[in-house]
Amino acid sequence: MTSTFTDRFKDKVLVVTGAGQGIGRGVALRAAREGAAVVLVDRSPIVHEVTEEITRAGGEARAFIADLETYAGATAMTAFAIEVFGRIDALVNNVGGTIWAKPYEEYEAEQIEAEVRRSLFPTLWCCHAVLPAMLKRASGAIVNVSSIATRSIYRVPYAASKGGVNALTASLAFEHAEHGIRINAVATGGTEAPPRRVPRNTAPQSEQEAKWYQGIVDQTIASSLMHRYGTIDEQVGAILFLASDEASYITGTVLPVGGGDQG
Repeated sequence: MTSTFTDRFKDKVLVVTGAGQGIGRGVALRAAREGAAVVLVDRSPIVHEVTEEITRAGGEARAFIADLETYAGATAMTAFAIEVFGRIDALVNNVGGTIWAKPYEEYEAEQIEAEVRRSLFPTLWCCHAVLPAMLKRASGAIVNVSSIATRSIYRVPYAASKGGVNALTASLAFEHAEHGIRINAVATGGTEAPPRRVPRNTAPQSEQEAKWYQGIVDQTIASSLMHRYGTIDEQVGAILFLASDEASYITGTVLPVGGGDQG
């Protein structure tokens, strides 16, 4: 989609996590088209391809490989962005996603922990890592990518993680509004995307697991007033609105982008 805006992020530095594919890739590409200098962070080297796509189009971007399920990864990301660009104006926390889809009683203990590490801890770590730099400048915006799946079936650990993201968003907004820092979230609904090049779960899906996953799809479409999945562009538009100065009087908000499903 061609951006409506040409220079909304001119002279801004945006850090986008999970930028190698999907929504994160879309955020990075459009932010760059709108004038941002972008730091693209992912633990897969495919993020370099997205960075090259931006630079070929005349944008400014740098890639950084990090495992954001660890605090060390988040602090290294922050140090890199500040070393290269001198500051961070906005952070988009996009790492996360359901690994398994099944009734809660079917989860193994290790799987529950893995879901929380994937979909809550990267946001916790990255917010903690970038806040000192934003506090120093008394300016900044954080957009956390949450999910309407806080009310859904067959992914309770993921739902709990995203519920944590929502609580984190509200609490940080209370703490830091007086410091010039806005913290919001976008609760994404079902989103059409190309097949993942780096899958969240590499194990073959059993017939029963396929049925459970289809249950998620059916419930997501039924819960949406529009009865469809959204597009990556529809999610990107909401995320970048909250990251931009257009949302200067919005903080502590979780914006559902699920075709009317409030999550």
